[in-house]
Amino acid sequence: MAVRPVFDENIPIYLQIIDLIKQRICAGQMVMGDKLPSVRDMAVELRVNPNTIQRAYQELEREGMVFTQRGMGTFVTEDKDRIDSVRNELAGRLVQQFVDGMVSLGFQKQQILCHVEAYLERRPAIRPDDKERG
Repeated sequence: MAVRPVFDENIPIYLQIIDLIKQRICAGQMVMGDKLPSVRDMAVELRVNPNTIQRAYQELEREGMVFTQRGMGTFVTEDKDRIDSVRNELAGRLVQQFVDGMVSLGFQKQQILCHVEAYLERRPAIRPDDKERG
């Protein structure tokens, strides 16, 4: 996996780990059926107590994002609809944070949309399907 995240002291670490794993799944860094690192390996990677990772994995399983096979490990769900649903939830949170921040700066709806459009015009496409469709 990649770089160790910096944890927010105001949010329980296990919740932040849940979000991190959801982001990795939704971004395609972990795909359906992939085996998650063992509790110990993930604890070493993130430099947290293994009990914290275990709690995060249990919650992810309860939410249907992963499943455990006894003696085999923990795996990313193969339920594409569930992954899409979580991806949309994460997107909604990002949009809410962005819009709330822009509103707190005094921007109105149309100004916010203009900023987004201007950014999208400047931003290089990262995938072939990012090109404008006509």
